[in-house]
Amino acid sequence: MIEQTAFLTPEGLKKLEEELEYLRTVRRQEVAQRLRAALEEQDILENAEYEDAKNEQAFVEGRILTLEAILKSAMIIEEGGPADRVGIGSRVTVAEEKGEPETYHIVGYAEADPRRGRISNQSPLGKALLGHRVGDEVIVNAPEGILCFHIIAIQ
Repeated sequence: MIEQTAFLTPEGLKKLEEELEYLRTVRRQEVAQRLRAALEEQDILENAEYEDAKNEQAFVEGRILTLEAILKSAMIIEEGGPADRVGIGSRVTVAEEKGEPETYHIVGYAEADPRRGRISNQSPLGKALLGHRVGDEVIVNAPEGILCFHIIAIQ
C-alpha cells in the first residue's frame, strides 16, 4: 500500500488523536461487551444482535487502522504562512462570475468538510487553487462542469 502524506492542522491532529483514543479505550470495550452478551444467547446462527455487534466491531477496528495510518503519515500544516500564493493551510476567498464570495480553508483529505468550508487539497477546487495568487482566474473541472473562480483574497 502506498502511503500518502496526510496534511493536518494542529486542531485536526488533536481531533483525530482524540477519536483514536476513544475508539481504543471506550468503543472497543463496548463492542466486546455486546459480543459477549450476544454469545450468551442460545442460537448464534439466527442471532441478529451477534451479527450486528460483529459488523460494528469490524467498523471500529477498520476506523482504528485508518486513523493510525493517517497519524503515522501526518504532516502538520501551520496557518499564517505566506499569503502571496495559495497553499495547504490557506484560507482563500473566491467568487464565481456574478456569484457571492465564498471562503475556503485548504486542508488535507483527512480534515475535509466542504459544508464547513474546509476543502481538500486533492479536491478539484483545492487542486486548482494551489499555487495561484490574488487576482488570478482559476478554471475548475468539477463534477457539475467547468467553473471559473476569481481569487479575491488569501489569508
